[in-house]
Amino acid sequence: MTPFPSGRCIPDVSVSTLIIGAGVAGYRSAIEAASGGTVLIVTKDDLRESATAYAQGGVAAVLGVDDSPQSHRDDTLAAGQGLCERVSVETVVSEGPARVHELLEWGGDFDTDGGVLHLTREGGHSRHRVVHAHGDATGQEFVTTLVRAVRAIPEVLLWEHAFAVDLLIKDGRCAGAVILKDGHPVVIAAGVTILCTGGAGQIYRETTNPNVATGDGHAMALRAGVAVADMEFVQFHPTTLYVAGAARHLITEATRGEGARLVDEKGDRFVFRYHADGELAPRDVVSRAIVQHLAMTEGVCVFLDLRHMGPEVKDRFPGIHRACSLYNLDITVDRIPVHPSAHYMIGGCITDLDGRTSLPGLLAAGEASSSGLHGANRLASNSLLEGLVFGRRAGALACEESNATVDAFELAEPDRPLPHTVLNVTDMKNSVRSLMWRHVGILRTEDGLVSALDQLRTWQAYVHQVAFESWKALEMQNMLAVAVSVVRGALWRRESRGTHYRTDFPERDDAAFTSRGVQGEGEEIVARPLGRP
Repeated sequence: MTPFPSGRCIPDVSVSTLIIGAGVAGYRSAIEAASGGTVLIVTKDDLRESATAYAQGGVAAVLGVDDSPQSHRDDTLAAGQGLCERVSVETVVSEGPARVHELLEWGGDFDTDGGVLHLTREGGHSRHRVVHAHGDATGQEFVTTLVRAVRAIPEVLLWEHAFAVDLLIKDGRCAGAVILKDGHPVVIAAGVTILCTGGAGQIYRETTNPNVATGDGHAMALRAGVAVADMEFVQFHPTTLYVAGAARHLITEATRGEGARLVDEKGDRFVFRYHADGELAPRDVVSRAIVQHLAMTEGVCVFLDLRHMGPEVKDRFPGIHRACSLYNLDITVDRIPVHPSAHYMIGGCITDLDGRTSLPGLLAAGEASSSGLHGANRLASNSLLEGLVFGRRAGALACEESNATVDAFELAEPDRPLPHTVLNVTDMKNSVRSLMWRHVGILRTEDGLVSALDQLRTWQAYVHQVAFESWKALEMQNMLAVAVSVVRGALWRRESRGTHYRTDFPERDDAAFTSRGVQGEGEEIVARPLGRP
């Protein structure tokens, strides 16, 4: 519900390109789009608060002498388990090294060894190809570098603490968005709008995502009838700090790539029972192994053991060392208690190689999009690379197409009364997150999914009677919309593949489900075969 008065309204701001979201995809889009006119980036927090800033491990790219685009492609396709769009994979793999070199040219400070970029290995990769910064603070270096580059461009305007409420559509085209800025609604008219709003990890009780990751872009797209796909595929990171009262701090996969061991209470490296690669198996395998092992052993968590890596491990992973120290854990002496948490939304707006969605005038890049790169499971450290590659491509297209102008909108008055009931938004959010974790998490069943969908739709019906004006309430509406979409996709996909695991359909079914589940305006989910239309 757009909190706006009825009647004719002239836009307060008109720009060539509106970018909603400030992360790697948003910043990279802005740098490219600025050549075509004024660009406005709106972000609901400050410029440094996004999932990008919390990325630890690094960015995967073919930069080593023993590596090749074919190897990176094959690793990505293997992780995606038959659902990757091959052309997307080949585009990202081939263009990725140039995008990383751009960051170096813009002053990016990445870790080196003897003057050469230090490359590490993560789960699912057959080569050392992950570039990192300051040990385990790659995302922070990305943000620092990109914000510096963006601020140097006069054509780019930056609005912090501005909440995007809804997309505006005129004559069948996205024409901008309604924004809440300083507590007041503002209409932004834009020739092209790019969704770079990140993920939706906050729909789960246990998540590595920052508080801003409430699926706002996904929800705006769903309300506008934009085609979305792969919503059932939510990646859970196997290793997040699991201490009572602690934030679910990510423990990067690079620790395991450099020798950390995943063990149970007795010290058993149990993951080898589930996959020959043990700790370096794909994330979905490791996450399921942990959950299944805990169920058998009646344990609460497992442990990441870095003790054998020596005192220098504190220098290699300084962020993890600091985080654990807050809870009196010394990573050279103590094992780190860990448990899986929701980490990455694979599903989103279906896009082509240049970020086009099904709605003219609307592009998407990064975690809000579904480019087909990840298939059923994202290969570690491919997300920052995706944001760089498709962010640049979306920005280039916006530069070409941003000459469309819109100068007036009619905003309808709400046709329903405001109820007197006071809704506890925090309680509703917590209820949604607990429900999703319980029934739509790492292991799923038909009964649990049906129960979750019924409850979510009951809450939606109640919430839709209320007109909200606060950010937190609007976020809650968005979380409900995205949660429903995830459950619908999970019910439709009656198989197990990648991050989506149905205990009632535990096998992969290539005969029926080698396709992408597309959700649009209606209730039906349409199977779209792989291959660009």
